[in-house]
Amino acid sequence: MLFELSSELYAWIRGGLLFAALYSFIFFILNKRKQYLYYSLFLLFFFLYYLKNSSNGRFDLIYDYINYPLLLLGLASYIAFGRDVLETKKKIPEWDRMIVLAMRFTFIIAFVFIGIQFFFGHSYQERAFIFLMPIIAVFSVLTYFVLTKIEGKHVTYFIIGSVSYLTLAIAAYLLKMAFDNEHFMGMQPKLLMYLGALIEMLMTALLIGNKLRTYEKNKIKIENELIIKTKEMNDLKMTILQTQMDPHFLYNSLNSINNFVLQHDKEKASDYITKFSRLIREVLKNSTSLTIPLEDDLGILGLYIKLEQMRTIGGFDYVVTIDEGINLRDIQVPPLFMQPYIENAIWHGFNTKKDYKRISLSIYDEEDNIRCEIIDNGVGIKESQAKRAKYKSDRKPFGLKASEDRIKLLHENQKVYVIIEDISDHNNTGTKVTIKFPKKIL
Repeated sequence: MLFELSSELYAWIRGGLLFAALYSFIFFILNKRKQYLYYSLFLLFFFLYYLKNSSNGRFDLIYDYINYPLLLLGLASYIAFGRDVLETKKKIPEWDRMIVLAMRFTFIIAFVFIGIQFFFGHSYQERAFIFLMPIIAVFSVLTYFVLTKIEGKHVTYFIIGSVSYLTLAIAAYLLKMAFDNEHFMGMQPKLLMYLGALIEMLMTALLIGNKLRTYEKNKIKIENELIIKTKEMNDLKMTILQTQMDPHFLYNSLNSINNFVLQHDKEKASDYITKFSRLIREVLKNSTSLTIPLEDDLGILGLYIKLEQMRTIGGFDYVVTIDEGINLRDIQVPPLFMQPYIENAIWHGFNTKKDYKRISLSIYDEEDNIRCEIIDNGVGIKESQAKRAKYKSDRKPFGLKASEDRIKLLHENQKVYVIIEDISDHNNTGTKVTIKFPKKIL
């Protein structure tokens, strides 16, 4: 019969409770969230409670002792589950204290019922449970009202599930007490408890699904925020590095102007001041920009080199070669990112060189990358280092590391490399700097 609790339908429901309990316990083992442990215990206690229906009276003596304690332990576990999954400690701290008291009281009273059975008998257990029912109902209603202050669909699912189970369980118990033959309109009243359990499990499945989806969304949100914060931190690093302009250049530029004035070379002094002011204006204009078009950067770099050509004894040639097809406006680079390498060539490569001096800058198109090569015919790295050691020069290649860091920060997690190599041989001397970076900034 469909309405008989010994039928296969209810055996499947009991099996479902056990399966859900084991599944929740596995979830607890995997991610250590206590909410799954509490829900697993809730389902297990009610599975054991419902198992009485299939025992055919073989364990009636045992169930006389554990029948009501199983219900109360299940209720205590469910309260703990709801408290954890709804985060009442954080969301409604004032009422959470009451929830903790109710949970502890329910847990303790479950063992008190065993004592009542032992000393007074089953009828006293029933009376005590009838006395508890309105207290449980009133506290539950008050709790549901307070829970509405917490936002989220998971709260709605919890309230629907628990209200359904509590209402149907109380109705089943009252009908059982009212009808001695345990039948009402052709069915056993406990059928309502089975129905309540099904509704509760369905709502809890929706609740957990909603929580998992929320966790995933929050995870993605946190990851995106981390990416943004990392980008902001990298931008800040680039800004700091960008402000590290070599003070020697400013000092030497002003010193050059002074020399032109002392030599009464007004035209050179005027020309130098004009170019110097333009360079400073461009540098200041881009001081707050993390990137500028490569075309603009080459223009600023050209101004800097013209000043150095005027200042350097004997001057030097500067040749730029750019592959056809490269759209310099589309390539974004940190301002003056190549300037430290050219400055290093002038100061360390040409400082003691008497004959012809030359710097060549070549920009190559390599599919998704840009390769810049700076080649000078200076004395070379080894010779430069030896002379610096001999004369104990304290002038360091200022800005080389900062410039490398800036281009790498701009293209974080992408292939960027900067190689400085001595290309000197028996016939020629010089240094080659290769900078390779992606065309697009991700």
